[in-house]
Amino acid sequence: MPTNSHVAPVIVASENGRAGAVAAMELLRRGGAAIDAAELAARVTEDDPEEHSVGFSGLPNLLGQVELDASLMNGRTLETGAVAGVQEYGNVISLARAVMEELPHVLLTGRGAERLAAELGQKPADQRTLASLERWRERFVEKGVELTSDELCHLVSRLTIPLHLEDRVPHGTVNYLVRDVHGDLASAVSTSGLAWKYPGRVGDSPIIGAGNYCDNRYGAVACTGSGELAIRVSTARSLILYLKMGMGLDEAGQECLAEIEQLQPRVGQYMNIVAMTPDGQHSGFSTVADKRYLYYTGEMAEPTLGERMTRVSSN
Repeated sequence: MPTNSHVAPVIVASENGRAGAVAAMELLRRGGAAIDAAELAARVTEDDPEEHSVGFSGLPNLLGQVELDASLMNGRTLETGAVAGVQEYGNVISLARAVMEELPHVLLTGRGAERLAAELGQKPADQRTLASLERWRERFVEKGVELTSDELCHLVSRLTIPLHLEDRVPHGTVNYLVRDVHGDLASAVSTSGLAWKYPGRVGDSPIIGAGNYCDNRYGAVACTGSGELAIRVSTARSLILYLKMGMGLDEAGQECLAEIEQLQPRVGQYMNIVAMTPDGQHSGFSTVADKRYLYYTGEMAEPTLGERMTRVSSN
């Protein structure tokens, strides 16, 4: 680590962020910037064909198409970039960063984001793998489900209210909160979204203030789970505002869990949150029990998992 370091680097992530965290910590230990480390960590996860909720091999929508979303935020400048509904291009976290740095915009969707990818020299590539397509075929084709335009609305409604555990809709995301040796913060989120979603559905991951927010003065927050919940109450920005108001980290997280609880989530819907303060304190929160999150500091030999806090009743 550089001799002029003032703080230890810290990475906080969703449970599936181990490989990305290891790569990013190597960069941070060499004095790398938080925003670079956050992007690198997400890229590593996006490229992993065994991670079916992010990037390459992501789970498809109802039509068998993989649609990718991502966002990242620089806590020092509050600059941010995001993309949504991207097909046929990978590493959408880097595409989101291009939106942040190359355009006067924050969010590009669908064809516009794909056009930017092409202009930047990215090569189109099918993000589906045999494994992800097989799960889609098992779900629909082999069961004889006809995916006509008249069926889609009925199907997606039924899938979001599962009747049996084995019917639960697989969904997930990877997120990273990073503090570098200079004390700068950054956050990154990448996802293929809700599996079997209605084509064009966008969750919280590319929505700044809902699934992602980062501010050097107060902290960094990111969400995974049922993105509709975080969008409805602006979870990421809300937690930052509670920290700004003087709440402690755990108190702020509990307040966000209470807000989500008031939404009366549907069966199968849940929300996970990771948060970090500028001094490196971190915590994870969830609306369901037995969820964990990953953390990794510069003094640690390897990442480890911590338990996420659930809602503590005020009664």
